[in-house]
Amino acid sequence: MALLQVIEFFDESGNELVHRVPEAGSAETKYGSQLVVRESQSAVFFRDGKAMDVLGPGRHTLSTQNIPLLTKALTSMLGFGTTSPFRVEVYFVNNKVFTNLRWGTRDPVAFRDSELGLVRLRAFGNYTMKVKNPLLFINTIVGTQGIYVSDQIHEYLKDVIVSRLNDLLGETLDTIFNLPKIYDELGVAAKTRVSGDFDKYGLELIDFFVQSITPPEEVQKIIDDRSAMGAAGDMGKFMQFKAAKAMGDAASSGGGAGGAAAAGMGVGVGAGLGMMVPGMVMGAVAGAAAKIKCGSCGGENPPDAKFCAKCGAQFASGKKCPGCGNMNEGSAKFCSNCGAALAASGKCPNCKAEVPAGAKFCPGCGGKIG
Repeated sequence: MALLQVIEFFDESGNELVHRVPEAGSAETKYGSQLVVRESQSAVFFRDGKAMDVLGPGRHTLSTQNIPLLTKALTSMLGFGTTSPFRVEVYFVNNKVFTNLRWGTRDPVAFRDSELGLVRLRAFGNYTMKVKNPLLFINTIVGTQGIYVSDQIHEYLKDVIVSRLNDLLGETLDTIFNLPKIYDELGVAAKTRVSGDFDKYGLELIDFFVQSITPPEEVQKIIDDRSAMGAAGDMGKFMQFKAAKAMGDAASSGGGAGGAAAAGMGVGVGAGLGMMVPGMVMGAVAGAAAKIKCGSCGGENPPDAKFCAKCGAQFASGKKCPGCGNMNEGSAKFCSNCGAALAASGKCPNCKAEVPAGAKFCPGCGGKIG
């Protein structure tokens, strides 16, 4: 059995919360042995299985106050042989702040959103913590383990955090659209709720941060489409935006079967638009040309109008200008609007209706002219 004369410990990994000396079993020590504790450490001294004291930074000389004044010779005389009946262990506790400890949901958590309905959310963040009460931490968590690292308690603490955050979201959040403006408030509220769970194990929660709370990808896509539609202003513009985006995605896609298919779809969309746009333009031009322009007030009227809708002027007996569409008096030889020559007209021998010059059939009765 080892005889401890100078007791100290250096943590090379930086991940150990507690390290016991010796790591297995217990050891003997003697009067006057030295215990060295670093600034970032606390040492819990156990004798005969009982915690005697929590020692802070510095060099401590073990005396009759913490170990028995018994040597091997004395114990031998008392019938214990060469083995001391008094066993000691020292637990070195790392007092530093453990940073960049991450927490997050393993599976999406159901949340009833006031705008989107029932959605499933994932949440992620980080926190920092330290050992606040070394003796309580050892007695409640570490027990008699020789080495206890941060990862051993980290998994449990993550589950505690996620559980408390789920309750908090259900009580305070109405829709995920309001999340960006309350991340700090959520972090403070979550820290307040979780701190009690840390305290009962001798730990202190220093910082707590919520980095992101996000819905699944399909819900994010719906949100993106909704934002795009709001930016477009109406459904017609939104569909134009989607078609243009599809063409752009197809043009920027690479080679291969997938790229070729996307490119083909983009070309199809582009071709459809290319056929539709000229037709719409021609239709608009034809519609404008077919309108009758009143020679009195300049108002535009449908091609079959007999009276001007704006001023009431009669069109039936007039002559339509082949250039600008202006209606002129029946006896006019030139257009009063643009000055173009007007073709001479006659009358149908059957119904006496006005017939344009050069007509072969009457527009009134359909009879043959001449």
